[in-house]
Amino acid sequence: MDREELQNILPHRAPMLLVDESTVLEDGSVASAYTIPENPWFTQGHFPGYPVVPGVILCEIMAQSSVLLIPRELLVTNLAMYGGLDGVKFKGSVFPGDKVCVTSRLSSIRPPLVVVEAEARVNGKVCCKGTLKFMLVPKDKLGL
Repeated sequence: MDREELQNILPHRAPMLLVDESTVLEDGSVASAYTIPENPWFTQGHFPGYPVVPGVILCEIMAQSSVLLIPRELLVTNLAMYGGLDGVKFKGSVFPGDKVCVTSRLSSIRPPLVVVEAEARVNGKVCCKGTLKFMLVPKDKLGL
């Protein structure tokens, strides 16, 4: 899937759409990628002279990639929102121009809770990994 197709699933739009492409693999996992732009809004001031991608943005890249594991029929009437982050580890810095490759696996789904294991890599090296939890919130309760 490219960005246009992803926008049919994800509610995010630029500049918060942080997935460029994604593929659901035969084993049910998802492989996604996002190339960090040269001067993204989230590195402006973080940090002057050393524009490192904030850890929360890495978590958001993994989260947006991971939502693709949730059955589409559940996303028609629900919005997947963070329910928690467990055991998140930051293993390396990410910079503008880097391509972040995410692999996500569904751990459990018991609506309204969805649990996913995700890992982000740059040039084959793990930069972030952890357990992401999502709550499926009915869109009508959000006024959507």
